[in-house]
Amino acid sequence: MIDFHSHIYPDAIAEKATMGVEKFYDIEMDRVGTVSALLESGDEAGIGRFVVHSVATTPKQVSSINRFVSEQCTLYPDRLIGFGTLHPKLEDFGAALDELESLSLRGVKIHPDFQTFYIDDPALYPMYEQISERGLPVLFHTGDYRYDYSNPRRFRNLLENFPKLVAIGAHFGGWSVWDEAEEILADTHCYVDTSSSLYTLAPERGRALVRRYGAERVLFGVDFPMWGHKNELERIDALKLGSEELDLIFEKNALRILGEG
Repeated sequence: MIDFHSHIYPDAIAEKATMGVEKFYDIEMDRVGTVSALLESGDEAGIGRFVVHSVATTPKQVSSINRFVSEQCTLYPDRLIGFGTLHPKLEDFGAALDELESLSLRGVKIHPDFQTFYIDDPALYPMYEQISERGLPVLFHTGDYRYDYSNPRRFRNLLENFPKLVAIGAHFGGWSVWDEAEEILADTHCYVDTSSSLYTLAPERGRALVRRYGAERVLFGVDFPMWGHKNELERIDALKLGSEELDLIFEKNALRILGEG
C-alpha cells in the first residue's frame, strides 16, 4: 500500500511545525511529523511506501526543504518517495524546478491556503507551464470553507487551462466543501486523495464520493501527522469497497502517476 499524502519535518522543528498545523486547522494531534514517527505509524498498519513533502511558506525555504526531503528519501529509498515544494513568489521557477529534479524528487506539493495565493492566478501560469512540460505530478491542497484560495471552482479553472497537468486535489478535491467539490470536479481530469476527509464523512458518503470520481482517480492519503495510518485504514475499510477498487486506491493509481505502473 502507498500513502500518497504525508508530511515530514526535521526532528529539531517537527514539534513546532506540527503545532502550527494544529493551530491552522484547530485540530489536536497526538503525534509529530518526524520520519521515525511516520514509519512507526505506517508499520503498524502495513503501509509499504509514503509520498512525503513539506510546504515552504517563504521563497527562501524552498531549497532547504527540498534538500531535506531528498536526504530522507536517500536514507529510506524503499519507503519514501519525495515531492518538492515551490513558492509563488520565487523569482526563477525554472531554477527551482531544476534543483528539485536534480534532487530526484518526483513531484510538487503546493498549498495555496498556507502560501496565500489563488490557485488559478494567471501570474502563476508560467510555473504551471513548466511543471506540466516536465511531466511532474502536483499534489494541491484544495478546499477550505474559510478561504477562497483553493476553492474547487478555482481548481477547475486551473485544470481547464492546463489539460495535460497531472493534478491531484487533496481531500477529495475540497476539504470541508466536499459537496461543492464533487459537483464541480467530478467530470475533470484531476485525481483526488482520501486524506483528512473520512474522519468526518459517513462511510456511505465516502463510498459515494469514491464512485462519483471513479476509483481509478482516487488515491489513499493519510495527511500524517494529522492522522495515523491504522485509523485511516479502518475508515477505508468502513467504506466497504470492492477489491478492484481498493487495489486502485491503495497502489495502482499511485504507481501510474509515479511512472511505475
